[in-house]
Amino acid sequence: MDYVLEHSSSAHFSGLRLDGLLGASASASSSPRSASSAATPTADNAPKQPFVIGVSGGTASGKTTVCDMIIQQLHDHRVVLVNQDSFYRGLTPEESERVHEYNFDHPDAFDTEQLLESVGQLKSGHSVQVPIYDFKNHRRCSDSFRQVNASDVIILEGILVFHDPRVRNLMNLKIFVDTDADVRLARRIRRDTVERGRDVNSVLEQYGKFVKPAFDDFVLPSKKYADVIIPRGGENHVAIDLIVQHIRTKLGQHDLCKVYPNMYVIQSTFQIRGMHTLIRDKEISKHDFVFYSDRLIRLVVEHGLGHLPFTEKQVITPTGSVYTGVDFCKKLCGVSIVRSGESMENALRACCKGIKIGKILIHRDGDNGKQVMLFLHRLDSLSFLKLSGLYSFLHKFICHLKQLIYEKLPKDISERHVLLLDPVLATGNSAGQAIELLLQKGVPESHIIFLNLISAPEGIHCVCKRFPSLKIVTSEIDVALNEEFRVIPGMGEFGDRYFGTDD
Repeated sequence: MDYVLEHSSSAHFSGLRLDGLLGASASASSSPRSASSAATPTADNAPKQPFVIGVSGGTASGKTTVCDMIIQQLHDHRVVLVNQDSFYRGLTPEESERVHEYNFDHPDAFDTEQLLESVGQLKSGHSVQVPIYDFKNHRRCSDSFRQVNASDVIILEGILVFHDPRVRNLMNLKIFVDTDADVRLARRIRRDTVERGRDVNSVLEQYGKFVKPAFDDFVLPSKKYADVIIPRGGENHVAIDLIVQHIRTKLGQHDLCKVYPNMYVIQSTFQIRGMHTLIRDKEISKHDFVFYSDRLIRLVVEHGLGHLPFTEKQVITPTGSVYTGVDFCKKLCGVSIVRSGESMENALRACCKGIKIGKILIHRDGDNGKQVMLFLHRLDSLSFLKLSGLYSFLHKFICHLKQLIYEKLPKDISERHVLLLDPVLATGNSAGQAIELLLQKGVPESHIIFLNLISAPEGIHCVCKRFPSLKIVTSEIDVALNEEFRVIPGMGEFGDRYFGTDD
């Protein structure tokens, strides 16, 4: 078997270390919202930032190879590569005369300020001109630059990209390529003699005098900041495939979040993707399915609570000091769509002591509903039907195939913020009927937050278009619905798997 996901918080993918990711993500998303974010309520409406990946490792460890393989597999123009080597400082005439005494592996050899400025411009959506460095003459090409356009994913590669905390803080994911020292030395000799016109003796002298000490002093200590460690570099195809899948997920989520500002996906980490891998596996035991589902549900619930309104509150600490924080929203309730939504109730109760939870049961009339939905799905691409009003009529018709069987809600629900619970958003029709009921009960649309584990793009389009003021919070956006309107790749009938009533 190529990879193993251990049932622990420090999972490994074929030597792909994922240490500490859950702790980082939990601290970022587990509390409803920090005081600083409460003080800036418009932060949720800010443009989505590019996803920045840092790739570090020793000289000739295979960093560039890993980056190239990732980009080639993606086949996507929204990913750009920025090399730290492009930001070497040009040598002065005095330094050029004693070039063999110059340490190119020391942090001072790089123009970190310009690197920060360039990546900052890319993150702000602006194109930048990256310098081109001449390694034979040890200076920048003064008359030429490389144009790098703003993209959804930025890969920043270099031996010391993890050394400066200001550069590290720009990154959403940090990858360290870990390759044996002898292999790296052999590759460096080959590269410097063939590509840079140097003799073997000078390469070995520089390696012993500067490269190895700098690796021990600066590069290796920065390994501790990595989220993912890839042994063997470009030879580790399993690790690279997992990273490519992760980036593809980010790109897909990124697009829908751009289209719908009321759509939120919790920050994806390899720990979260590892838990998704487990609960989607049809061979997983019921106990493990429930355990990892509960962990994911808790993250979604806590992220959803972060979108509730808060008021400033001051308290006196045990030291006698004044702490300015926030006070939670008091008028809150949950509403679960029976029966899968009931799986999310315990996580909500664990986060909100004594919260009231209502129930909505919606039933669909079997295969006839599927057939009409399939017909409607195929007609969706014909714009003249939308203009004629036939599409709208069919959409209302299919919604009537969903029958409201039962509802029990708090009497004062119109005065509350509502967390609507359903682990899977597929077509969006059941959710739409539940939301319509809440609106009929007097709940303002902007007071509804719909929480789920996975969402299909079709369901997102359906709900977000009909209810633009409502918020959706999910942990992952899947690919699509199949002809039977099941989410693909999905996780099957969630309620049956969670409550143990599947075959």
